[in-house]
Amino acid sequence: MKQDLGRYLGRPGRSLTRRLIWLASAWILVALLATGAVLTSQFQESGLRRLGGVLNNTIDELVRVATVRDDRVVVPQIQDARTLDILSGKYWAVAQRDGEGRLMVVARSTSLWDADMPIPASLPDRVAAAAGATVSYNAHGPNNAEPLRVAASQKLLPGRAEPVVFIAAINRSDIDSDTRQFAALTWIALGLLGAGLMAAVFFQVRIGLRPLYELGQEIGDVRKGRATRISRDYPVEISPLADQLNKLLDHNQEVVERQRTHVGNLAHALKTPLSVMLAETEGQSGGLPEIVRRQSEIMRGQVDHHLRRARAAARAQGSGERTAVAEVLDEMAVMLERVFQSRGVEIDWRAPDELMFRGERQDLQEMVGNLLENACLWSRRRVKVSAGAIGMGRLLLVIEDDGPGLPEDRRDEVLKRGTRLDEAVPGTGLGLSIVDELTRAYEGRLTLGDSDMGGLKAMLELPAAES
Repeated sequence: MKQDLGRYLGRPGRSLTRRLIWLASAWILVALLATGAVLTSQFQESGLRRLGGVLNNTIDELVRVATVRDDRVVVPQIQDARTLDILSGKYWAVAQRDGEGRLMVVARSTSLWDADMPIPASLPDRVAAAAGATVSYNAHGPNNAEPLRVAASQKLLPGRAEPVVFIAAINRSDIDSDTRQFAALTWIALGLLGAGLMAAVFFQVRIGLRPLYELGQEIGDVRKGRATRISRDYPVEISPLADQLNKLLDHNQEVVERQRTHVGNLAHALKTPLSVMLAETEGQSGGLPEIVRRQSEIMRGQVDHHLRRARAAARAQGSGERTAVAEVLDEMAVMLERVFQSRGVEIDWRAPDELMFRGERQDLQEMVGNLLENACLWSRRRVKVSAGAIGMGRLLLVIEDDGPGLPEDRRDEVLKRGTRLDEAVPGTGLGLSIVDELTRAYEGRLTLGDSDMGGLKAMLELPAAES
């Protein structure tokens, strides 16, 4: 599960799963943030509207009781217990413009005592522009700078030409506290909802794209030789892709088989004339027969060389053969111990049963057989073989002997075709070169070095198939 999270929540641009999860998560986050902000704002506005209704009622009552005497505004105390208690949190005031256009308070509630009603400098213009409607704003009151909601309205009174501004204020601490509590609960609920939605998106995308992962696994099995075709049933959206992949595999197999057929035909077509030429020169002496014989041998060696590489390349590009390394080593060891029984050669080999070569058995037999035969030819009595996986889809075969070894400056030379270090030792000089050619065809590597046993160590790196 941890590997899945690390794999699917990395950079969004490199994976369809990550891209879908990131896009859905970003949309959920934006939607939840907007929802939380709107809900909190609407809750606060609802509370302020309730306060606004209370303040408008206070202003209406002030307008009803206000009178004008000798061009002076007279406003008796209204029957509201909170406006009669000092610093109670509810206040009112009546103001008129002075000679400079500022508002001057001409009457106030008992609750204000000797404090001033908070009147911003822009209020005269705002109430004038409102044309009798109520103007609201936030301010701080006289009781320890309590937060206030203030409403003001400009009215005309009978018997007075100049308008009068009626102002009412009330403590909004309860509204602010309720708003904070509502916001906290809202964000907690939205956070839990967002986490649940993101988890649901992850599992939905993961389950929805599971057929793609299964298809990728099947393709990997085909590439590693554990399967030859795409065999599972997939949804209608992916089924055409699986069908096209199977057609591609079939076409590739046809191409490989066609290459093998062409290689076999070419081998037969070339080897027969060469054999006839060699047969005709047998028993004849002279310069011309010798030249024909020598060049025919060279031509046959070149034909063998290129045909072998062509066959190996075709096999390496095939649908994925799997060969058990331990079986081939056991077979080769038994056979060569019998061949070299007169010399008492012992072959000690070690290989895991599950180790698999990704290639054809015949090619592995030829590579291992040539290396083992070379080791047996030069060894005194002991040959050791070890094989194992080295990771990254590769395996390593190490073949060592207790013979005289090989100088470092001659190791590249023995990989060339026809090179023989000692004419007294039987052989054609083609063994190591054949191994090198087949190894390269499988994109492997043959390396020669010094063995701890005193002789030569051949290290053969080849592609491995998963067990």
